[in-house]
Amino acid sequence: METIIVIVFLAGYLAITLEHNLKIDKLIPALAMMAILWALIALGIDGYENWFDSAHQSLVEGFDKFGHLDRMHMMEESLLHHLGKTAEILFFLLGAMTIVEIIDYFDGFATIKGFIKTKQKGKLLWLFSILAFILSAIIDNLTATIVLITILQKVIKDRETKLWFAGMIVITANAGGAWSPIGDVTTTMLWIANRVSAGQLVLHVLLPSLVCMIVPVVIASRFKVFKGLIDGELDEEKSKSKYSGVMLYLGLGAILFVPIFKTVTHLPPYVGMMLSLAVVATFAEIYSNKKFSISSVDQEGQDSEGHHSPVHHSLSKIELPSILFFLGILLAVAAMESLGILFNAAGALNEAIPNTDIVVLLFGLGSAVIDNVPLVAASMGMFSEPLDSPLWHFIAYSAGTGGSMLIIGSAAGVVAMGMEKIDFFWYLKKIAWLAFAGFISGAIVFILLRDFVLHG
Repeated sequence: METIIVIVFLAGYLAITLEHNLKIDKLIPALAMMAILWALIALGIDGYENWFDSAHQSLVEGFDKFGHLDRMHMMEESLLHHLGKTAEILFFLLGAMTIVEIIDYFDGFATIKGFIKTKQKGKLLWLFSILAFILSAIIDNLTATIVLITILQKVIKDRETKLWFAGMIVITANAGGAWSPIGDVTTTMLWIANRVSAGQLVLHVLLPSLVCMIVPVVIASRFKVFKGLIDGELDEEKSKSKYSGVMLYLGLGAILFVPIFKTVTHLPPYVGMMLSLAVVATFAEIYSNKKFSISSVDQEGQDSEGHHSPVHHSLSKIELPSILFFLGILLAVAAMESLGILFNAAGALNEAIPNTDIVVLLFGLGSAVIDNVPLVAASMGMFSEPLDSPLWHFIAYSAGTGGSMLIIGSAAGVVAMGMEKIDFFWYLKKIAWLAFAGFISGAIVFILLRDFVLHG
């Protein structure tokens, strides 16, 4: 039965990886794989010799002597445990996504365009790169990429130049997301699972991520495409709402408050995110009521100007397919973990490649081909290192930045590909080597810093 389970897992993994070729949204194989894996476990529960207790990160002693009812009870407890841990991540992401959508409802991101005052391509490259690096650490690399490419489309008209800028935004946004507990889904997973703490993650991964951003930008700034001035005039675009600036800074501040809340209260991060969402939503409702007249309300609760709750509007814009994908893939990996398969795989991998640095670098290279979410989820089941072990910091860096090497290797790359119609092979030829240069440079810096701290 375990062989069948591994085959189902690999088949589902392959379907997720080939999402664009199969033209099937990755959430479908993720959900199907999750349901089938747990069904197979339930049907064959009496035939398994090992069971991994995720709560205590150890194999259950004497599991082979358990009766049928005890085994079923153990499985139900494990599934409930994994569902709870997955729900923490999903509700955290739902809160963050809603805050970002509320900011967008008030056209808050238009405020960022006000920072763009120059027409020199070289300066614009650094400006977009720095904005991507900082924004992605706060609102995550996917959202930062969407915001900056939207601004890019209004600033630069030449298609070839736009493609180059979009490629560099992908690299720098992924680099920015890797050092922040709220900057990438994978770092959020590691943070919520108590593999890393916010302060230590920033302390150990910020400099390598910064190098990962700077090296490609320094190299690219010497290219002809980033010389000279952009065509046309910089449009002075006014925000659609007078509260745009307030909501931008309130929303970003509320998201940044979450790690502080966790540090002070020791409560799970989603609790702090729900509090932040409640505060932002309160101001959104107040400002929305000021913006629109509420004197003429129709039967559906909307006034004649089409006013409705900005919170309800923002919730309707959330990417539910992504949430369902995370649910499917995390519980699918949990099934593999519960049977001890990932635990055994870690042992085999350590025997084959004793150097964990090489293993983690391979994770980074693999994340360019395979989605980094299941990779990191698998690594969490494979290794049992304590909180803030250098291994977890290195995994956060590698999984977060390695995906930049292919346009389909990260959520930021996929969304840039869609927004700018970037050709896979164009990116592979022009941008991939820059991303690799940044990835390796940052990895070397991480290893040197770690060894310096450990060995003095």
